[in-house]
Amino acid sequence: MNAALKPCSRVCHDLISPVGAIVNGAEVLEEDKDEETRTFALDLIKKSAGQASARLQFCRLAFGAAGSAGAQIETGDAETVARGLLEDDKTKITWNLPRELKPKNQVKLLLNMLIVAGGAVPRGGRLTVDPVQDGPGFRITASGLNARVTAVVAELLSGNPTQPVDAHGIQPFYTGILARDCGLAVTAVAEGETVVVAAC
Repeated sequence: MNAALKPCSRVCHDLISPVGAIVNGAEVLEEDKDEETRTFALDLIKKSAGQASARLQFCRLAFGAAGSAGAQIETGDAETVARGLLEDDKTKITWNLPRELKPKNQVKLLLNMLIVAGGAVPRGGRLTVDPVQDGPGFRITASGLNARVTAVVAELLSGNPTQPVDAHGIQPFYTGILARDCGLAVTAVAEGETVVVAAC
């Protein structure tokens, strides 16, 4: 797969589920006249539309151009879209960053780091977002049951993968590219029962 198409594949994958649920709910509304079933279908459409919107808003900041060269994004906007995409009954975010404008690529880096950190706790847990002292970077601590990071992810973040980058590996690989564009190095390291994803 062409490298430029891999992020697009990721976006499409993330949107298939909620958009498909919206279509299914609309079909139920057309075909079923039972009031209880129609109420269920409307709830499904509302919930799925919210999920699709949250994913699109996240992707716009995390993967999109987000304005012209030199543009800045407020970290409060990053927090909003991160909570919309990642927070649920299983995963919570503790956000310790001050609300301020930052260069767009730094914010994109932060959001992509959050996806990598979230992947370290597939059963859910807590993602704690902190600034790096005396620098422009970020530190995200992922804590949860069986928190882990693979050697492949570390290779992809460093930009030196030993295997071809596929659709599953594009996320950490792209995160590493963003870090280097910001003059930073990003790592993912297991520390006790947590995984720390840091850019500094």
